[in-house]
Amino acid sequence: MLRIGLLGCGRIGQVHARSIAQIDDATVTAVADAFADPARILAERTGAEVMEPDALIASPNVDAVVIGTPTETHYDLIHKAASAGKAIFCEKPVDLSADRIRKCIELVEASHVPFMTAFNRRFDPNFAAVQQRIFDDEIGDVETVIIISRDPGPPPLSYIETSGGLFRDMMIHDLDMARFLLSEEPVSIYAVGAALFDPDIGRAGDVDTAAVTLTTASGKICQISNSRRASYGYDQRIEVHGARGMLRAENVLETTVEVATGAGFQKAPAQHFFLERYDAAYRAEMQHFVRAVSTGNAMTPSITDGLRAQILADAAALSLAEGRPVMVD
Repeated sequence: MLRIGLLGCGRIGQVHARSIAQIDDATVTAVADAFADPARILAERTGAEVMEPDALIASPNVDAVVIGTPTETHYDLIHKAASAGKAIFCEKPVDLSADRIRKCIELVEASHVPFMTAFNRRFDPNFAAVQQRIFDDEIGDVETVIIISRDPGPPPLSYIETSGGLFRDMMIHDLDMARFLLSEEPVSIYAVGAALFDPDIGRAGDVDTAAVTLTTASGKICQISNSRRASYGYDQRIEVHGARGMLRAENVLETTVEVATGAGFQKAPAQHFFLERYDAAYRAEMQHFVRAVSTGNAMTPSITDGLRAQILADAAALSLAEGRPVMVD
């Protein structure tokens, strides 16, 4: 039985607690949060003990930690957990600084602790099936990838101001997905963006609408489109075109019911937000983590995948600021 300590009892911590509860060989033994009420409520729900973060990490009743705290706390928690020999599951981004992520990598490797970066979309059944069919050579060599990701509405301004910006907060998922589907590292990126509908986001120095073009050394192209607004639900689509065909994963709708009348054909809206849309993905990624820690097998996405996505996000932000393509180191 893998004994897990949850660092962070907010929305994402609750998601992970639900996932762990559905895994037979894992249990939550301790929780910690900066606020007393969320920690107490989640402890009551899971039967775990409420602890201070340092005590949780040091506890002999904790084998692995799930880090679901604000991004600015990740660096210190990773260092403490790695030094304590705990397996680590860390929400994205690992840190807003690529150099600080490199320092985390040095310690994680020196400590020989398992580390997983939580890019949950790799575990979405639809997206994972697309990647597997690419791997199985169903459509031949990949030539272009299109990724569309639009939220139903922007987060609070207080979140925007500390998020690191759209590229590092929102698009980082899609940048990881681009690497996942291209099977080749991007070498250049060109970004455009604007605050089209939320002037407060613009005043905070961020954008609410953006697009990037990624290019690999062999010439493969990936186009990513992001928006903080979609009137029809949580818009999550990918399309991969190859030498012998195309693979596409469409939106997951609230129902599969379609009605046809004299006015035309009508389907249900897309599922409203990430909690519904990626419920299965959250379960699958936690199952992967538990299984990998328990068996000693390699886990993915790794902390290096977290670094590579952060480097792409930084390059996108630089491209937007300077209005030019940026080569990716």
